[in-house]
Amino acid sequence: MLSGFLLAMALLVSAPHHPPVAGVDTGVGEAAIPAEKKPAAEAPVITRHSAVINGKEVGYTAAAGYLPLLTESGEAEARLFYVSYSAGSSPPDKGRPLILFLNGGPGAASVWLHLGAAGPKRVKMLDDGRLPPPPYALVDNEASWLELGDLLFIDPVGTGYSRAAKPDQAQKYFTQQGDMDSLSRFIRLYLTRSQRWSSPLFLVGESYGAFRSAGLSEQLVEHGVALTGLLLISSVMNFQTISFDNGNDLPYSLILPSYAATAWYHGKLAPELQADLGTTLAAAEQWAGTEYLTALAKGDRLSPDERQRVVARLASFTGLEKSFIDNRNLRVDSRLFVRELLRERRQVVGTMDSRFLADNLEPSSPHGFDPTIATIRPPYPAVFNAYIRDELGFSSDLEYFTLGGGTGRWEYDAHNSYADTSDNLRNCLAKNPYMRLFVASGLFDLATPFPATDYTLNHLGLTPALRKSVTTRQYRAGHMMYLESGARLKLKQDVARFIAEAVRGR
Repeated sequence: MLSGFLLAMALLVSAPHHPPVAGVDTGVGEAAIPAEKKPAAEAPVITRHSAVINGKEVGYTAAAGYLPLLTESGEAEARLFYVSYSAGSSPPDKGRPLILFLNGGPGAASVWLHLGAAGPKRVKMLDDGRLPPPPYALVDNEASWLELGDLLFIDPVGTGYSRAAKPDQAQKYFTQQGDMDSLSRFIRLYLTRSQRWSSPLFLVGESYGAFRSAGLSEQLVEHGVALTGLLLISSVMNFQTISFDNGNDLPYSLILPSYAATAWYHGKLAPELQADLGTTLAAAEQWAGTEYLTALAKGDRLSPDERQRVVARLASFTGLEKSFIDNRNLRVDSRLFVRELLRERRQVVGTMDSRFLADNLEPSSPHGFDPTIATIRPPYPAVFNAYIRDELGFSSDLEYFTLGGGTGRWEYDAHNSYADTSDNLRNCLAKNPYMRLFVASGLFDLATPFPATDYTLNHLGLTPALRKSVTTRQYRAGHMMYLESGARLKLKQDVARFIAEAVRGR
């Protein structure tokens, strides 16, 4: 299934050690609540820090620890790990936004948004987002979202250090609904413990995290938690839009503009299409949604002349050989495209970021690794494991599952249909009309292509008034647009504007 698509780790190089501060408030209100009035839980480790953000030195408090998921009898059936950051006063101003983060997978920890996009520290990548040589470094995140609100990074059960109390209880959390139920319970308990029920709340989900966040938005409002804003990054809500299955032609049409962007980046298009990316994408989207979609719908009724016209146009937009397209019956899924585009160079392009390349050592094989994942998998786990111990003072002998390894078989609610949480999002917008929605997409993302996201948004069936609540932004980047310095800063600027407007509009 979809991977949350966030991977990597690096060895800590910078920043002084800050020992845990015993008896100090976490900055999120936890120490202020008498222990006898809390359900049993381990106290978080609290540390004080500073970082240079947007050219200014910002002091902040970090808390790393667990919250329990309790049964009706008060038994802890799982523990969810989190890291929070609070700037300014301690305890914090309750009018300050609280921003919650969920990554994807399912099976990905929050480390990707944490140390890639929003936290006060980040993994140092090359400016273009590619892998630097080891040893890897942790640096101040000049584009941190800590300026915009207090931050809470959540690891669902089976990711990070989060675990079920007993192994035979874990499978209940590896389901679409079980996952959302557990996160809803965690969020409500955190708001209670931290005394933040009156704060403006923003929920951020990336990749499958966007899928779960769209579902959570309605579940939360049904439990009295109304979000001020929902932010979806590299999102999927309706799996029909990205699943290349027999009889489901929609994804072939929706991914075509992303193929065109990829071919453009690698110089595989004719001069007239190579001249300007924006113009080429507009033409690809228009053709993909009309003539190409019609041809796919006709199936075997397509005449030989029509077929050859479609083959030629597909070749022009994708940079692929006509014979390859014809042999694939006009349908090229992303696994084939990434290995075929630069076959003559013996290179494979990335799925999560199609600008990234790797040598194709097995050209005859239909399978291979994603160069994007190979780029990010080494630094993030290495940096996190050093950072959590050396700076945040938290220690555990458990493996921190960054991407996979901790979740079993994932079960979706859909039966004889595609998993879909767009209905939940639509319902939430109707039930909570003050909630604003921000959607960010990368042009070079073949895992959650931007046209598929646009298609889902355009089929929510919203009224004109509710459509005004939706903001979309596209970046010349991949699935994790924050890997590169320019897109990371632009994302922060767009999010800052969105959050400010959402808070003003309450």
